[in-house]
Parts: sequence; C-alpha cells; structure tokens
Amino acid sequence: MIELSDMIRELRQQLATALADGAGEAVRFELGPVEVEATVAVSREAGGDAKVRLWVVDGGANGKYAQAETQRVTLTLTPKTVATDGSLTQPVAIVGDEVDGER
Repeated sequence: MIELSDMIRELRQQLATALADGAGEAVRFELGPVEVEATVAVSREAGGDAKVRLWVVDGGANGKYAQAETQRVTLTLTPKTVATDGSLTQPVAIVGDEVDGER
C-alpha cells in the first residue's frame, strides 16, 4: 500500500518528466484535466498528534482490508506550470515515449 499523497506525488513527477522530455519537440500535446480513481483504506492514528491517512488499496487486496473502511475516490487534477514570477500558467504541453501498458 502507498499513501494517496505518494501516488499524487509520483503522478506529478511523471508529468514533469514528460514535460521536460517534450522540450524542443515538433509535436507536443496539451495536457487537460487528469482523472485519478483509486480505492483507499482510511486509517486513524491514536495519540496527541492523531492523523487520518488515506492508503491506496490494490484492487485484489480489498479482502485484506475488510476491517478497515474503504472508499472509492475520484480526483480531477488540472496540471499547471509555475511561471518565473510564481504565478500558475496553462496550458501544459507534454510529449514522451510510450510506456509498456500505457493506453
């Protein structure tokens, strides 16, 4: 299992890599909203600094977490780049090599 924040962090890194790979390419693609759907297990830590964490659950592992509360969440993320003055810009143009299993 990984935390939902780690999954989003990895997605951000992959998009940044694709953006860098596209620099100077003749063909680029504008990136629109990205929909991410995941089944998450909710856990709560006890103690003074109690936290609620969302863990991404593998589809085949749902039975293991029958005691935990699981929810299906869909996030729509709109990637933007940061300009030199710190403001958000759009559109994001990406290009990169096809990855095995990519649709």
